[in-house]
Amino acid sequence: MSAPRRNAIEQRRKDRRVRRQRLLLWTSIVGIAILVAAIGTVSTMIVTSLVASDSAESGDTRAPETAELVVFRGDDPAVAAGAGPCVAVPVLSSFENAEMVENLAAGYNAQPRDVNGLCVTVTPTKDKSGIAAEAAAAGFPDVAPDARPTVWLPDAHTWVSLAQANGGEAVVPAESTSVATSDIVLAMPEPLAQAIGWDGEPPQWQDVFDAAGDADLWSDLGHSEWGPFKLGKTSPVVATSGEAAMFASFGTAEGSLDAITAASVADESVKDIVREHELATSHYMATPEHFLWHARQAEQTGSAADFLSAVIVDEKSVWDYNRGITSRDGVTRTAGEPPVEKLVPIYPADGFYAADNPAVALTGDWVDENETAAAADFIRFAGTAEGQQIVRDSGYRDLNGALDPGVASVANLADDPQGGLPLPGQDVVAAVNTAFPEVRKRAQVLFLVDVSGSMDEPISATETKLSAAKDAIALALDHFTDGDNVGLAAFAQAEGGALVPGAVSPIADIGTSRDAFMGALGGLQSMGDTPLYQAVDTFAAQQAQSWSPERITAVVVLSDGENDTPTATIGAEQTLENLGHLHHGGTPVLVFTLAYGADADVATLQSISSATGAHYYDATDPTKVKAVLGDLVTSF
Repeated sequence: MSAPRRNAIEQRRKDRRVRRQRLLLWTSIVGIAILVAAIGTVSTMIVTSLVASDSAESGDTRAPETAELVVFRGDDPAVAAGAGPCVAVPVLSSFENAEMVENLAAGYNAQPRDVNGLCVTVTPTKDKSGIAAEAAAAGFPDVAPDARPTVWLPDAHTWVSLAQANGGEAVVPAESTSVATSDIVLAMPEPLAQAIGWDGEPPQWQDVFDAAGDADLWSDLGHSEWGPFKLGKTSPVVATSGEAAMFASFGTAEGSLDAITAASVADESVKDIVREHELATSHYMATPEHFLWHARQAEQTGSAADFLSAVIVDEKSVWDYNRGITSRDGVTRTAGEPPVEKLVPIYPADGFYAADNPAVALTGDWVDENETAAAADFIRFAGTAEGQQIVRDSGYRDLNGALDPGVASVANLADDPQGGLPLPGQDVVAAVNTAFPEVRKRAQVLFLVDVSGSMDEPISATETKLSAAKDAIALALDHFTDGDNVGLAAFAQAEGGALVPGAVSPIADIGTSRDAFMGALGGLQSMGDTPLYQAVDTFAAQQAQSWSPERITAVVVLSDGENDTPTATIGAEQTLENLGHLHHGGTPVLVFTLAYGADADVATLQSISSATGAHYYDATDPTKVKAVLGDLVTSF
């Protein structure tokens, strides 16, 4: 980094310390004002004056926008269903809005439909937004033609823009119809939002990034038990909330969320600021559900603050969390008791984005005339009075911005939040997607592979578990770029109890070590028994020795069986205790675990990842290991 840029960043860090001191003063003023107001003084007027002055100073004079309300017409189903066989309308949604799309499909299917004399059946499917956009751009080559979607309904039009930018214009038209919205907010456990004062006076995005970079903030506010400020973000190459976080970061670096352009995204001085913002990220996750599941787990053993201070998510996810709905994998949803520490949605004062849930009738060569007409009829239904009622019941704002009152109450959502911004256009979306590998927090990752004898088992006519694992790791390596430190180790137990072969490719910059890594990967052979606990304990401790706050430090464990060692090694309880000490002791090493094959010890692998605040991944169907590992590495 050049000296001028380094000096600029140092100046911003000094400014951050000054702003933190002001924050502490402001928090004190608010506390005093509340106390004085309680005994009937007029100090509240002073505080109001300060707030007004502060707003004027920030330059936030945006007037609320008004729009003509949409009049929702009633549905107009057929008197009787058309003839069979019915036209199938596969609808592909994102994970985030899948429940709403499933409910819309059920509502549509509940009434008789007649399109060109034929009955219609809508079948919802779902995938992660970024993966769906990539598949759409390529024309869904891995899906059988009769199963390819005729409607794509991601949770934001940015994915439509990205698919088009990547060559998908023939399949994904520019025209789309929004069916619902969900504002993307900063969500905080209520005690933390109250302590920092953001529940009453929303911050600007710069305040959020400053707080995330301030290791002493909670301590200075009298809550050292909460540790450093932990800001959760999803991956912007996979999830809309992650995209919105990056748009906010680039906009803040440029000076205004309204000012973000493709040219500003490419500006190196802007990128330097965004890189600094990203240093506060512990790691990225594929969906909001992943973060919120971990927060709930943390609350059950102490406090959600042990895992996160704030997370950037959509309003619907806040509703789910506050009513006790969680999902470990983003697919299977579990209903439980509501959390004690509910999330508070915060709408940043200088603007926030909204996921607009566009329905797109696809134009691929697999879509015939009847399917096009049926797709249009389903999209029409989503905008009817009946469809919009389903939207509200599913936790979303309808096309007039209205919420179900019960949803708004549970999630503490604002009825009419001010400062909503449209998501950027295609050029900015594509520019941010391209820039992310350059600005993301760099990784220090060790792949730790089980090479016990069972890895020789065949999973197809041409592959064994080990050969498929090697192929998956080689493919996942493409995610890493220059500046990422990546290494490879493997584990089995030889006669006499030795852990073999151990480290086979030292952790090094993948920009210069890729060939050596690939050579070591190709040379792995199965051998011996399975010292799972010993391997995890040994290599997590080694990673902790080189921990740096400027990197995501992690171990990725791929194992196909239970801990099985003729010679005794460390046990499960001690391993988990050691991992917990690392996690809470200032050198947190994330241990991501991947259960590989039907005999993998799922419960143990889940407990290992949970002890470190990382995520567990399921490839118990070993033929899916490439996709699962590809999903895992989006954490970096």
